[in-house]
Amino acid sequence: MDMPNPAPASPDAPTDTPAAAATVAAPARRHRSWRIARNVVLALLGVVVAIWLVLYITKGRFLKHPFERFVGGQTHRPVTVAGDFQLYFAPFRIKFLAERMTIANPGWATRPYLFQAERIDTRIAPLSLIWGKRHLYWLDLTNGAVDLEWNAAHDANTWTFSTAKGGKPLDFPRIDTATVRGTTVRYRDPRMQLLADLKVADILSSNARIGKAVGVDGTGTIRATPFRVAARLLAPDATVNRGRNELVLRAWAAHNVVDVSGTLPSIAGVEGVPLQTRARGRNLAELLGIIGVVIPQTRDYRLTAQMVQQGQVYTFTRMRGIVGASDVAGTLTVTNGTRIHLDSQLRTKTLDIIDAAPFIGFNPDIVASRGALAAAAATGAPPQAIMPDAELPIATMQRFDADLKWTIGSVRSRNLPISDIDLTLDLERGRLALSPLSFAMARGNVASDVIFDTRQRPSAVSYDIRLAPTPLGRLLAGYGVAEAGTTGTVKGRIRLEGRGDSIHDSLSTAHGRLAFVIPQGQLWTRNVQLAELDLGTFVQKMFEDKLKKPVELNCGLVAFTVRNGVAAADPILFDTTKNVIVGRGGFSFRTEALDLAFRADGKKFSLFSGQSPVGVGGHFAAPKLDVISDQLLGRAGAGLGLAIVATPLAGVLAFVDIGDAKSAACGPVLAGATAKAQRTTRGQPRDDVGRGTTAKEENGKGSAGEKKDQRKKFLGIF
Repeated sequence: MDMPNPAPASPDAPTDTPAAAATVAAPARRHRSWRIARNVVLALLGVVVAIWLVLYITKGRFLKHPFERFVGGQTHRPVTVAGDFQLYFAPFRIKFLAERMTIANPGWATRPYLFQAERIDTRIAPLSLIWGKRHLYWLDLTNGAVDLEWNAAHDANTWTFSTAKGGKPLDFPRIDTATVRGTTVRYRDPRMQLLADLKVADILSSNARIGKAVGVDGTGTIRATPFRVAARLLAPDATVNRGRNELVLRAWAAHNVVDVSGTLPSIAGVEGVPLQTRARGRNLAELLGIIGVVIPQTRDYRLTAQMVQQGQVYTFTRMRGIVGASDVAGTLTVTNGTRIHLDSQLRTKTLDIIDAAPFIGFNPDIVASRGALAAAAATGAPPQAIMPDAELPIATMQRFDADLKWTIGSVRSRNLPISDIDLTLDLERGRLALSPLSFAMARGNVASDVIFDTRQRPSAVSYDIRLAPTPLGRLLAGYGVAEAGTTGTVKGRIRLEGRGDSIHDSLSTAHGRLAFVIPQGQLWTRNVQLAELDLGTFVQKMFEDKLKKPVELNCGLVAFTVRNGVAAADPILFDTTKNVIVGRGGFSFRTEALDLAFRADGKKFSLFSGQSPVGVGGHFAAPKLDVISDQLLGRAGAGLGLAIVATPLAGVLAFVDIGDAKSAACGPVLAGATAKAQRTTRGQPRDDVGRGTTAKEENGKGSAGEKKDQRKKFLGIF
C-alpha cells in the first residue's frame, strides 16, 4: 500500500532542536567578544593617553624618587638627582633630563661616583631600550665626570653593574646629535699601575655631524712614571653613529714619544684592532722600564710596529727600526698577567760593537763619547778598571719573565771579526740564562752558556765559554799579527763559577779554569802597537827572529787556574822549532792587575843571546810590556865586569846560551793539561812550569819574588 509523501517544512516553522539554537547564538557571542576587546583596547589607549598626558603635563617630575630607587636597584648602586628631573614622552621619544645627577661607585673604588653631571638632557628611542641597542637622538651633557676603575684583582670594574666576575668592556650608545661641555674621564688600573686624568674637548654636533676632530688631552702616571697624552678622533661623525673612527694619539713619558693610530669600530673598540705604533727616544730601556721590564741601556732609538691587544696580551708585529747604530726587526708579545711576560723574536743585520756594550753593563753613550774606562767608572768601578761594577736589578728581574730569540748577522768592530750571533735568553723568576749563546769569530765558532741565578743571595753565576779551532791570523789581525804567513789556530774553554750581583763581583769570587790550546802552525807578527802593549816587540824578544819570517810552532798552551778571583799560570808553555817558552805569574779579576813573566830558552847553542824574561804588567785596560828585565841588566853587568877584570872577549860569556831547553811533549799541551801533567819529549816531568803565582794578590809579593828562580844559569855565572 502506498504511503503519502510528508509535506515540506515551512521556513517560519519553530526550531526547537539544540543544533538550531547553537547556530543562532554563535554570531551573538562573536559580537560580544569584539565589543569587549574594543573596549579593552580603548581603555588601554585611554590609560596610555592619560599617563602620557599626566607625564607631559607634569614632565614626569614626580617619578624622580621611583627612578632613583629603580635604577639604584638595577645597578646595585645609589643613584641620586639633586636638581630638576624630567622623564616623559615628547611626543614619542623619551625625554630625560636630570640636574646634579650622580651614580655611585662600588665600595672598593677610590672615588665615590662612577658618573656625575651638572646637567644631562637627552632624547631616547624607546624601542632601543627593549632590543638592547641603545639609541640617543640627541644628548646635551654639561660638566660631566666619569670615573672608570678596575679592582686590584682585575676581576671587576666600576662600569659593570652585575655581580658576575670579569667585568664587561665599555659600550657606548649610538648618538645622533651631541653637545658636550666640560667633560672629564678618569681611568685607573692597579694591575698596570696606570692612572689617567683626561679632559674631553667640547663637542658641538647637529644632524649626526660634528664637523671637526674631537680632542682628548690629559696627564697621568704609569708605574710611577708621569706621562702626558693627546688624542684626536679624526672622524667623530662616524663615531657618534657607532661607525668607524680614525684615532691619532701621542703620548710623552720618560723622554720617549709614542704615536698610535688606527681605525676603531667605536670610540671604545680597541680590543682586537690593529693599531700602528711608532716610538722614539733616547733610551729604549726607559720606555720598557715604564711597564717594569728591564733591558740593557741603549742609545737613541726609532721603532715602528703593528699592535693588537687581546685581553691582557699585547702583540707587536712587523717591528723594525734603529737602536743606536744597529738595525732591529721582529716581533714582541707582552702579557700583562699576574707576572709580566715578554716573548720576542728579533733579527739584526749589523750590530755596532758600541751598541753591544750594555750587555756587559756599560753605558753605550759614554763608551761612544769617552771610552770604555769612563763607562766602567760610571758603574762604580775604581780607576783604571775595565770591568763594570753595576749591580743587576735583582728586584725587577724577579718580577717579570722573558723569552728572547735574537739572531745577528755581523758585528761592526775594528778588532773583533764576530758574526752569526745566535742568542737564546730565558728569564724565569729571577734566573737569567743566556743558553745557548753562539757566534762565529774569525772563521771559528764560540758556544757559551752564562747563567745568573738571582734567587740565590748573592747571585750564583756560571760562565762556560767554548772556542772551536779558530785561525790566529784573522783573530789577531787587529793586534799586530799578519794574516799572510800565519797558519796557526787556537781553541779553548773558560769555565768559571762565582757569587755576586755584578760581573765584577762574580769574577772576583770565581773558581775554575781557562785554557787555550795552539796546535802546530806558523805565527808572523808586524811591529804594530796596541795601546801600551807592543805585540810585535814582544814576539821579537821571545824569538829573536827580527820578524823576518814566521815563527814555527809545534804546540802551545796558555792556561790558568782560578781560585777566589785570582788566576795563576797553569801552565803557559810554547814549543817552537828553536825555543821553549814558559810563562809564570797571573792576573787578578779583583784588581784587574797583570803580573806575568815570559822566558824563551834556546834549544841550540847560541853565542850571543839577549833573551831574558819579558814582563807584562799594568792592568786589563792598560797592559804594559817590560823588555828590560832584571836578568838582562844582570847579564849586562856581569859582561861588563868580565870585560874589565879579564878580556873584552870574556864579556861575551855573559850572553852565551848553552841551548839546553828541553822540547815539550805536545800530547799534554794539546790536551790542555795542568802543569803537573806536562812532560818533555822523553817523558820526564817538566821542572820549568807549575810555579806560577799570584802571591802579590795574597801577601803583597809579586812574581818578582820568583825572578831568582826564573833566571837561567849561564856557565855557572848565575
